[in-house]
Amino acid sequence: MRRLLLTAALAVPLAAPAQDEIAVNQVGYLPGAAKVADVPAGRATAFSVIDAEGRTALRGRLGAASTWAPAGQAVRLADFSALKRPGRYRLRVEGLPDSPAFDIGAEAYAALNAGAIRAYYFNRASTPLLAEHAGPWARAAGHPDDHVIVHASAAGPGRPEGSVISAPKGWYDAGDYNKYIVNSGITVYTLLAAWEHFPEVLRDQDLRIPESGNGLPDLLDEALWNLEWMLAMQDPADGGVYHKLTNKGFDGVVMPADAKGERYVVQKTTAAALDFAAVMAQASRVFAAFETERPGLSARMLTAARRAWSWAQAHPREIYRQPADIHTGEYGDPELSDEFAWAGVELWVSTGEAAFRPDLERLPIGVPSWGDVKGLAWVTLGSHRQDLSQNDSVVVKTRIMALADQLTATWRASAYRVGMRAQDYEWGSSSVMLNRALMLIQGYRLAPRPDTLAAAQALFDHVLGRNPMGRSLVTGFGSRPPRHPHHRPSEADGVDEPVPGFVVGGPNPGQQDQPGCPVRYASPLPARSWLDHFCSYASNEVAINWNAPLVYVSAALQALTPKAR
Repeated sequence: MRRLLLTAALAVPLAAPAQDEIAVNQVGYLPGAAKVADVPAGRATAFSVIDAEGRTALRGRLGAASTWAPAGQAVRLADFSALKRPGRYRLRVEGLPDSPAFDIGAEAYAALNAGAIRAYYFNRASTPLLAEHAGPWARAAGHPDDHVIVHASAAGPGRPEGSVISAPKGWYDAGDYNKYIVNSGITVYTLLAAWEHFPEVLRDQDLRIPESGNGLPDLLDEALWNLEWMLAMQDPADGGVYHKLTNKGFDGVVMPADAKGERYVVQKTTAAALDFAAVMAQASRVFAAFETERPGLSARMLTAARRAWSWAQAHPREIYRQPADIHTGEYGDPELSDEFAWAGVELWVSTGEAAFRPDLERLPIGVPSWGDVKGLAWVTLGSHRQDLSQNDSVVVKTRIMALADQLTATWRASAYRVGMRAQDYEWGSSSVMLNRALMLIQGYRLAPRPDTLAAAQALFDHVLGRNPMGRSLVTGFGSRPPRHPHHRPSEADGVDEPVPGFVVGGPNPGQQDQPGCPVRYASPLPARSWLDHFCSYASNEVAINWNAPLVYVSAALQALTPKAR
């Protein structure tokens, strides 16, 4: 197998960058990609790109100065897309410090993609992370979850309150040590979609996880760790799915092995059942190709999906309501039409049974998030247009292209040339950027227009350092990555560097955590409102659903970017 090693650039502590710094994607660019840097506006009107030996590789003119309101910054754009030769470079503008170094190369995102997937391995529950796989981030096993108590809210026939079940494995959801079906839904879907759409990028990875070399691609091995936990969260008596597996309150800042609280499954909900049904229907398609390696798994997943769907039909308004004695994340969602549509689409595509088909004419489209999954239905439909009627195929293409055109127009209108407006910076803004890029990529797959891909590339660049803060938002990658994510293992393990490969939440002008933080945010402005401190759960936490579009977009750009001529 081709070995893709995780190469993290370990940063040293740095002061916040001044506003006179050039912003670039600090990981780099594919030779055929659109390449744009943001330059603080000043007297200079020209730029050059300098190679590692100090030679000029390209000269160009800066764009006109324009103010980008989300950062309160006047900038000029430096477009150096014409530079396609592999190498290591910096961008130079008279009167400014040189930009951070960046690479141009044919596998510019291979290590990042591998690192983003390996982040899930580092967040596994119920297993030790051995040094041979985890390096300095090795740790003892935590949360075996083989003695999980059925909470009063989850009691049912055959499983009364206080009875005990076993539901090991799965990933810790975020910076905490709990596991949630709803957030696992969009996460696993996005990872499996990356495999369905771009297997050529992912097939030969060696991620150095314990299962490497077992006959399954490593991405699927990692996804299966969570899928097996999800299967254990379905009540065999009726097909309903527990909403979460959790302590009654959040653990302290300790390593997983030192977190000793009792664990509970809490309430069956319609959202959990539908997200479960959607992902299991999708997974049944994926694992059908690996029947030899995992006999019967595809059929088991499809049966589980059908049972969860039937339970949701019988319980269409079981909204999650936090019990009085539970104080962990809710992932509550009172609007379920999008979950019904998504699960219906996945079952329709996987079975061919028209009874599952939602009304496509009345189904909106949007950028997906854990609480709004209708966009995922359109992603699947766009990938299976060949199986649809001619009319449905036209509807799907029209709807996806309309969203892609809208997102491209936002990119084109931006002074910073990034498709984010002030109101788009919110809790988890990094995932907003990456999921916007994911939807742009759906448009590009249907109609390969250069601007559509350039708009996706710009959002990806924004996460990796082409932002007003001059910071990569992925731990271990780029010259200025986050050092202090809100992630309990990274804070408690005694290792100087955080666990690599996690995208942090990103700028969030809500600053909901500021009252409890000992330091101030850098700025109240939407695109600058970020704090690299463990206290900042509102801007610097990690989460499995945020990492999934990083995996998808890095694989997509690697697969779809035209080869340089």
